[in-house]
Amino acid sequence: MSVVGTSVARKDGIGKATGAAKYADDLSIPGMLFGRTVRSTIPCGRVKRIRYDFDTTGFTIVDRRDIPLDGRNVVALIEDDQPFLVERDVRHVAEPIVLLAHADREKLLAADVIIEYEVEPPVFDPEASTESLKTLTIDKGHLDAGFAQADVIVEGTYRTGHQEHVYIEPNGVIAVPEDGGIAIFGSIQCPFYVVKALKSLLGPKAHVRVVQTETGGGFGGKEEYPSMIAGHATLLALKAGLPVKIVYDRTEDMIATTKRHPSIVRHRTGVKRDGTLVAMDVEVILDGGAYITLSPVVLSRGCIHAAGPYRCDNVRIRGRAMLTNTPPNGAFRGFGAPQTIFAIEAHMDRIAEALGVDPVTIRERNALVPGDTTATGQRLTADCSALPVLREAVERTDFRRKREALRGTNRGIGLSLFYHGSGFTGSGELRLASKAALELTDHGVRILVSSTEIGQGTRTMHAQIVAETLGIPYEDVDVAQPDTTLVPDSGPTVASRTCMVVGRILQRCAEDLKRRLGDLTPAEYYRAHGPFTIVREHEPPGWIQWDDETYTGDAYATYAWGCDVVEVELDADTCEVRPLHLTAVQEVGKAIHPALARGQIEGGSAQGIGYAIVEHVAMRDGVMANASLTNYTIPTTLDTPAMDIVLLENPYEDGPFGAKGLGELPMDGPAPAVINALRHLGVDLSEIPATPERVMSACGSR
Repeated sequence: MSVVGTSVARKDGIGKATGAAKYADDLSIPGMLFGRTVRSTIPCGRVKRIRYDFDTTGFTIVDRRDIPLDGRNVVALIEDDQPFLVERDVRHVAEPIVLLAHADREKLLAADVIIEYEVEPPVFDPEASTESLKTLTIDKGHLDAGFAQADVIVEGTYRTGHQEHVYIEPNGVIAVPEDGGIAIFGSIQCPFYVVKALKSLLGPKAHVRVVQTETGGGFGGKEEYPSMIAGHATLLALKAGLPVKIVYDRTEDMIATTKRHPSIVRHRTGVKRDGTLVAMDVEVILDGGAYITLSPVVLSRGCIHAAGPYRCDNVRIRGRAMLTNTPPNGAFRGFGAPQTIFAIEAHMDRIAEALGVDPVTIRERNALVPGDTTATGQRLTADCSALPVLREAVERTDFRRKREALRGTNRGIGLSLFYHGSGFTGSGELRLASKAALELTDHGVRILVSSTEIGQGTRTMHAQIVAETLGIPYEDVDVAQPDTTLVPDSGPTVASRTCMVVGRILQRCAEDLKRRLGDLTPAEYYRAHGPFTIVREHEPPGWIQWDDETYTGDAYATYAWGCDVVEVELDADTCEVRPLHLTAVQEVGKAIHPALARGQIEGGSAQGIGYAIVEHVAMRDGVMANASLTNYTIPTTLDTPAMDIVLLENPYEDGPFGAKGLGELPMDGPAPAVINALRHLGVDLSEIPATPERVMSACGSR
């Protein structure tokens, strides 16, 4: 292959490097107003009265009464429970109540809106909550019979906190009245989500156009939330009859938008003396926040991955996402899997310690191999790579020898073994019916998809797949800007599906186009016959069988696999944990663009290190108390360890050139590897982030 498997120049590289690329806040439209959201200051209660303590001349003011008569005051997503604007009941701090717009940004920010409340007692603890947003159970085998076979039973409870996305560009959109409806330009991860939400807000017949501008990162945080901010800008723009821009500052973005779900995961595991797992009883509790948003799919993926990449005949996994009076939590890279993989991987080291064996042996004994079945009963095929990534990581780091050599020092070494399902769960891809298109141009072809470039390399990778399939130069492939009036719905840019699923549709489009071109180049055919477009729809593998009621069957078409080894140093005086080196061995089917693949692994691993050690969201009275980059710490280059990235390839037959999903996999492994390195030092910690205070407490108890 001449294009796939090589690190070609990024399609978006020059524009971003030179500053020519335009982000939402770079755009200015004649007559444009600036918009602002006035939010609740209590976590639970009712709105009694709203007063406008300023001169309202020149202001556009919107509240719930401005929702169109044929529209609905609800952000349409999975369930219709979250309003665009509070009608009466307040369920969390920072809930939108009133919208303001003005041509002068300083006057807008100075406007004083006074809201009086009737306060009610809030619930902040998911275990104390009586309202479940989603529950599910996964059963395999016979749990009691499995425990009856066990020689040893090991129990543990593992906790993770919120995590803030910290995308480099905060949320921002511009709403422009257009053709009796609205056009949205903004920092958006899933354009057709916004279309769905706005058609619910304005009425199903409303004209809605959504265009993704250059987007500075998403990580899942711009999957569903842009529907909310787009709705607010739309209401202001339609009432004012003028374009309205809303761009959050960092503090508002951190306080008001979604975060990773905090979790409590309890394991009770039966194991034989030789290390064989015979029973796994797992309880997963997620803090969903005040509204459902994406909690059902986060809980789903978390529970499906909760047993880890291990063979066990008797499994029960129970999951609950609970309502609390905090801002709703949503999608974040790996959605659900990092929480539950942290728990199972920390628990596996605890099991190894109870049996007196090393962490590698317990994993080698139980790792899934082709022919084994997962917790949902899915039988794995030849592209199962748990043992290859484990053995490569252990050999590359000389793990066993180094583990012995570090004993008695202030350095520890730990590992984690993990996997991540590619694409939507079960029959989800079939229901999406995603489409992609290729358009013939006068010099080559143009890709038409709604998959968004949010820094991960979507445009580049898709262009490589098309160029390789057609046998044309990479430079002859253009990628259209996602505009919902021009491109088909390719499904959301989430769930490690953009390469494997949408890339495969594009490959099929290119195969069709190649047959039609015959011996002609695209440019020659265009000159002879004119333009045309080929559209294809995703065709899931026919063997996938999934039951949404029982959570049994083929959860994902394939899995990517990884093993991380992390070496840390513990400061005996301050109890600070410093990561020294990370080795990430990851099997992704086929690396379409090796440099971008390594970049994804490096970035995800750094994010995972932050999750493990420093990224602590301090919640106080239901709101983030450290909502600034002064007080919410993320790893800088000085905090990020040296990394050795190893790409293994075990092709998936239905992926483009064998590719699987990659975007989320790197997030799953670093946190448990860090905690296991601390365990190697004798620090028994089961909660992240491993802040100095928590480490000090664990050392004190030791």
